[in-house]
Amino acid sequence: MEPTIETVRELSARHSNWGRWGDDDERGTMNLVRPEHVVAAAGLVNRGRTISMALPYDDAGPQTGAFGRFNPIHLMIRDGADVIAGSSLRDFYGGNERHFRGTDDLIIMPLQSGTQWDALGHVAFENQIYNGYGAEWVSSKGAMKNSVKNAADSMVGRGVLLDIPRAQGVDWLEPGHAIDGEQLQQAADVAGVEVGEGDFVFVRTGAMTMARSNGDWGDYAGGDAPGLGLGSVDWIAERDIAAIATDTWGLEVRPNETPDTFQPLHIVLIVHMGLWLGEIFDLDPIADDCATDGVYEFMFCGPPLPFTRAVGSPLNPMAIK
Repeated sequence: MEPTIETVRELSARHSNWGRWGDDDERGTMNLVRPEHVVAAAGLVNRGRTISMALPYDDAGPQTGAFGRFNPIHLMIRDGADVIAGSSLRDFYGGNERHFRGTDDLIIMPLQSGTQWDALGHVAFENQIYNGYGAEWVSSKGAMKNSVKNAADSMVGRGVLLDIPRAQGVDWLEPGHAIDGEQLQQAADVAGVEVGEGDFVFVRTGAMTMARSNGDWGDYAGGDAPGLGLGSVDWIAERDIAAIATDTWGLEVRPNETPDTFQPLHIVLIVHMGLWLGEIFDLDPIADDCATDGVYEFMFCGPPLPFTRAVGSPLNPMAIK
């Protein structure tokens, strides 16, 4: 039977974390990361190898303007020409005798235009956001509840890579491929890892590998894509993970499995489960490293930037092995 909005409601009710950590909670599954998890994650560092999982923030990113998202725009406030001309904040620097001159720049970007976390205030369903707060708590001034800042002192722990294409013996999953719990477990078995409480789980679909092979982003941003399907929800919920991220634009399979509901997993996972979702993570470098040394677990550090009242944030997620 084709899933519908009723499927979404049933999964949401079955796995809701509303009230689990108190009626005033805004951290959701970040509550699952305890100090002992961080200590144990530090014990995974053996080689001193550091691997970024971020795309560069520049005008070569995947955004097309869809959903109001464009690639970052980088501008210089003061550059080398200002230094040579002697016009670079002359009064502030106090004249040539002080020698020092500086350059400065700025970025204009949607906070979710590149590698990013979705905050728990990012999605509303039936006029509510995570933990039962009314959608009005996210106003023109930003998220008064469930902002991304609630995870700024978190996002450190054990990272686990689930490389679905490698587990299935292919270079990448085709657009429209829905990943279910069995496929997640198969990848975990191939990797020799057990996913558990407080883990940060990274699911590689190979979407970026395909884009690189094609030589352009195509419809990566908002188009058909492999991703998590509704059949993955029970597996994810049962393991009490802290966060999950993928190498795709929107984390879940597109076209969505529910013709009457856009991005149904965002409703289940963010609004009801309070699970932090990461998107547009570049998982190819860490996947190559894991395939080389056979180790698919690592210390992860990737907090959002502490933007007040923001519903998303860029970051530079790091795997440390």
